[in-house]
Amino acid sequence: MIADYRNTNAGNIGSALLNRRSFLLGSAGLGTLGLAGCVATDDMSEAKKIYGPVADKRFDIPAVDVTKLDAKYVRKTVRYDSKEAPGTIVIDPGNYYVYRIEGEGNATRYGANVGRDGFRWSGEAYVGRKAEWPIWTPPREMIARQPEARKYAGGMAPGLENPLGARTLYLYQNGKYTLYTIYSTSDPETIGNGITSGCTGLLTQDMMDLYSRTPIKTKVLVLPA
Repeated sequence: MIADYRNTNAGNIGSALLNRRSFLLGSAGLGTLGLAGCVATDDMSEAKKIYGPVADKRFDIPAVDVTKLDAKYVRKTVRYDSKEAPGTIVIDPGNYYVYRIEGEGNATRYGANVGRDGFRWSGEAYVGRKAEWPIWTPPREMIARQPEARKYAGGMAPGLENPLGARTLYLYQNGKYTLYTIYSTSDPETIGNGITSGCTGLLTQDMMDLYSRTPIKTKVLVLPA
């Protein structure tokens, strides 16, 4: 098994207790998360605009508490030299960033959480499927370890507490689902940390931005950590 979470509509995020934050943190635990520095006062106004509340068509998405987000992970356009075509997604797990190539030496950069030690991977994939407010279903292996997960054996309904959040991109190789995703999280404390079983998480507002501009078959490069 490549990772701990599986779902016909979901990827692998990490092993944990039955609430959204612990799903995402897995064995990493909240106590291991540390912020290098929160958003500076000068940047706070812009960050609040980017990560403000969103009235989505199914569920209203709350604002991110940007005081818990390291300033370097706020979404921005940066110089990024690449030979990849515009639209390509580059995941840089060593630096906790996801880039969308915009062309002419520019990219949109998003802060991310990534796989924890022992679960990171690298290589080329592509977006084989997309989903808004997906269902999450724990695999049999997780239910065996954590019997309290059995109540979700038929699937956890979409919503703010669902581990996959509002938007998910499913990564494929050679026509097969890799069990890895790029998913959305509402927890700013996870950004800049290795917490998952190989998936990559963006803040919901960032994920919605990336999702809206990412068609099926988009190339995804995962760099070595």
